[in-house]
Amino acid sequence: MVTNHEEEAYEEEEEDQTTTEGLNPPSNPSSPRARTDDNYNLVQSIVAVIQSVKAIGEYRKTQRKECKNLVRRLKLFLPFLDEIRDVETTSFPNSAVVCLKKLKKATESAKKLLKLCHRGSKIYLALESEAMMVRFHGVYDHISQAVEGMPYEELRISEEEKEQVELLCVQLRRAKRRTDTQDMELTMDLMVALSTNNDRNADIASVERLANKLSLHTCEDLKQETLAIRKLVKERRGLSPESTQQIVNLLNKFKGLAGLEENGIRDEPDEPKSLTKSISISVPNEFLCPITLEIMTDPVIVATGQTYERESIQQWLDSNHQTCPKTGQTLEHLSLAPNFALKNLILQWCEKNNFHLPKKEVLTNEETHSTKNEAKILTLVQNLSSSKLDEQRKAVEKIRFLSKESPENRTLIANAGGIQLLVQLLSYPDSKIQEHSVTALLNLSIDDCNKKLVSKEEPIPAIIEILEKGSIGAKENSAAALFSLSMLNENKVKIGTLDGIPPLVELLKTGTMRGKKDAITALFNLCLNPSNKTRAIEAGIVGPLLKVLVDEKLEMVNETLSILLILASCAEGRKELGQLQFIETLVSLIREGTPKNKECATAVLLELGSNNRNLILAALQYGVYEHLVEVSKNGTERGQRKAESMIRLMSQAQQIP
Repeated sequence: MVTNHEEEAYEEEEEDQTTTEGLNPPSNPSSPRARTDDNYNLVQSIVAVIQSVKAIGEYRKTQRKECKNLVRRLKLFLPFLDEIRDVETTSFPNSAVVCLKKLKKATESAKKLLKLCHRGSKIYLALESEAMMVRFHGVYDHISQAVEGMPYEELRISEEEKEQVELLCVQLRRAKRRTDTQDMELTMDLMVALSTNNDRNADIASVERLANKLSLHTCEDLKQETLAIRKLVKERRGLSPESTQQIVNLLNKFKGLAGLEENGIRDEPDEPKSLTKSISISVPNEFLCPITLEIMTDPVIVATGQTYERESIQQWLDSNHQTCPKTGQTLEHLSLAPNFALKNLILQWCEKNNFHLPKKEVLTNEETHSTKNEAKILTLVQNLSSSKLDEQRKAVEKIRFLSKESPENRTLIANAGGIQLLVQLLSYPDSKIQEHSVTALLNLSIDDCNKKLVSKEEPIPAIIEILEKGSIGAKENSAAALFSLSMLNENKVKIGTLDGIPPLVELLKTGTMRGKKDAITALFNLCLNPSNKTRAIEAGIVGPLLKVLVDEKLEMVNETLSILLILASCAEGRKELGQLQFIETLVSLIREGTPKNKECATAVLLELGSNNRNLILAALQYGVYEHLVEVSKNGTERGQRKAESMIRLMSQAQQIP
């Protein structure tokens, strides 16, 4: 949301940039010389803004493509502006001055937007991705409007540069008309990550994937994001308490995955614990562990050359991380080398400043426990191939629960060769062994490296068979396992071609509440593949989805509408959905649903109505118009845009005044 506070900030920034460094305006503003210098300064200030934009650097992933396109388009103005600077005249036509002032304001607006996409909160920019696209479209409008009416001939602009600017304006208008599409996989990941009940490993996988997409998985990433969110909360007065809480909750989930402490976002930056009684002493930064920000007592060096406190980096590595927390680089090896030189410097500094290092607890018991756990898992994995059925059952059941406990256990199971044996047990003629095996593989697959190892063993045919013929619990966990494995695009295709979609649709029809949720999550991810959309429609997905949509117990309205929006993007889906009863359901949700329900229902209605004007008339007959007006004024940001587009569509179809 663009707040009044943002506009004030923009105006302040604009005022700061009205003069160009190194240029001295003449003392008499009415003289011809003054007017010439003023014109030169105006053009030079626009050039300076564009040059500074070129140097901004990398952008957040969610807006990176649009940012690069905007920078590329701004750079195309430079040859045109160079020609204007070279014009030998005592004054510019008034129309040229007006256009250039508008262009200056538009480029400054573009710079402000690009800076936000460069250093703003990654979580905020992901949640507000569509609102950000609206802001890009606003910048495109301002730029194209700025050069309309530019007196090219009077400014003696070459025909080549005139054509270049006019072509650029056509590109900007085309970009403005581009369909407002969502990253649907990102949308579903955000839905799962923001839900309160995400303790199941299939849901944790969505949170982990989202953290990777947003590059929020290293300590340094999360530290910078915390600072960005603090600034956002402090400065953006228009950010609602609900939105703020969503952002903070998601940040804390990412911190939890990285093994970091979850702090309140409004808290001041954490003071190293060892300094709480010695605030006046400033410990050199190089003595602080990058993970805990505490002074190091046992510094060690990792493969990238970075130094950490041994206990902290060991916990990081034990949590199945294979990257350097500070740099994010993959570690070539996991060996830790003592940094004796730094340790001696720390000891000398402590003695000189009378600073007492905190005492570390002896970790003998913990290390012993870890060794015992490793031996226990190795024995259990060996028992998976036991000839005794009872021993085999006990082993696979214990591995199922150990694989859920911690990343360390999942790594140990994989390293002991457990994945291959578990995949083999999927086809074992014992329902309990099948259920425990598929659930263990689900748990193991939440780690990306394990997901690839599981996929190498070709488990999908056996998982689909369990989905068709297994026990209720086995079917549910098979659906969740397919969802987890379908994060790899090649698996989306495999699951579709191996007829994995019909049994998922059947689970959606006849499963328990949990089974339906597992099925709908898996189907959403699979339908992101175009071929799978057709397969899902042929398998009869629409009918069960419409039942889930009106089932208040399931509470999956938004997720269901998101799948329906995907299906509505193809002709077969629109044919199935273009029924009066469904249109009535959408209108009911727009009238009575939550703000998010209204947003999603309006998006589906817009997709259908854009391709079938008869459905617009049907929606009007069900009384949708007044509710769309309400959503356009008071709905979510995306809901407002969709409602406004729907109202315009109705007007174009001459269905409303």
